[in-house]
Amino acid sequence: MNPMTPSTPGNPLQLNREEIFAAHEGGKLSITSARPLADMHDLSLAYTPGVATVCEAIAADPAVARTHTGRGRTVAIISDGTAVLGLGDIGPEAALPVMEGKAQLFSSFAGLNAIPIVLDVHGVDELVDTIAAMAPSFGAINLEDISAPRCFEVERQLIERLDIPVMHDDQHGTAVVILAALRNALRLLDRQIGEARIVVSGAGAAGVAAVEMLRGAGARDVVVLDSRGIIHAGREDLNPVKQALAATTNPRGVTGGMAEALTGADVYIGVSGGHVAEEALQLMADQPILFSLANPSPEIDPELAGRYGAIVATGRSDLPNQINNVLAFPGIFHGALAARARSITPGMKLAASQAIADIAAETLDVGHVVPSPLDPRVAPAVSAAVQAAAEAEGA
Repeated sequence: MNPMTPSTPGNPLQLNREEIFAAHEGGKLSITSARPLADMHDLSLAYTPGVATVCEAIAADPAVARTHTGRGRTVAIISDGTAVLGLGDIGPEAALPVMEGKAQLFSSFAGLNAIPIVLDVHGVDELVDTIAAMAPSFGAINLEDISAPRCFEVERQLIERLDIPVMHDDQHGTAVVILAALRNALRLLDRQIGEARIVVSGAGAAGVAAVEMLRGAGARDVVVLDSRGIIHAGREDLNPVKQALAATTNPRGVTGGMAEALTGADVYIGVSGGHVAEEALQLMADQPILFSLANPSPEIDPELAGRYGAIVATGRSDLPNQINNVLAFPGIFHGALAARARSITPGMKLAASQAIADIAAETLDVGHVVPSPLDPRVAPAVSAAVQAAAEAEGA
């Protein structure tokens, strides 16, 4: 099926069960040789005795592994299956089709090799130790579908422990694209991010990273909600991650729930599911920006969002302005590997976001504040921006 086939709500790509299973039967990946093995000379170069020469060179200088093995172009996509799509904790085996699909995206959009790995371990220490033990095979680690709040600690420890880029894409890929879309939405409305009142509904992986990105881009007035209401310093039920949010957000000291958060707000960003009532939207400032990103059912009904929002984005492929992290992660990892970066820094993520925004800005309107996920310009532009930022920072 052509990815651009017209779609209908509730079944965005008009897929049927048989078609889906046929596309996944036998897996979606294969491993092929990058060099011919036509005769004994080829065999002696690829394997014994020739391979020993490269082994010795790597033993003398481990950096040779980046240039004379596949490591420098290979990403590990690692999940424990505890937060898969909108399905939740369905286990490592059930997570594998997602990891295989993501490997396809790395290959198709960035020309990188990617290996899907699902782990039947769930403790933070077990995950960190297991991933660190396999890290010598890879140039970078893409953490995926690991539940919050464990995902924050797993990522933090791996970044400290390893000398290769590590990124939890559910956090940072989504946040990069959200910021790109918001930059352009604010540009269309002639507003500045530092002056906007922004509400983020959701304090999980994507919400926490989005707040970090927004603040890094100059946002000053961000209010965050979790399932119990607005996060503020006076709450006593906050885990360490939310305590950090309370210390760095909500400068006006707002308390209460969604209605209080949205009163006078310019921007709503939903990354938690749930539902926002029409009465709450009526409390927002004129011409609000509404990003309701739960998929397949946005937090704000699309028809309702169209009535109230000046600019609307969702996570769905059948509606304008899809916030899709495929716009971010292939180019981010490609750029980080090209720069031989040891980590993916906030500056590199901001550069990626600006590159995405700049492409959409070429044909900017209310229905196109981000590029199409299939736009072939995106990954190269993001990669170049990330590489340049990494090299400038010495990352």
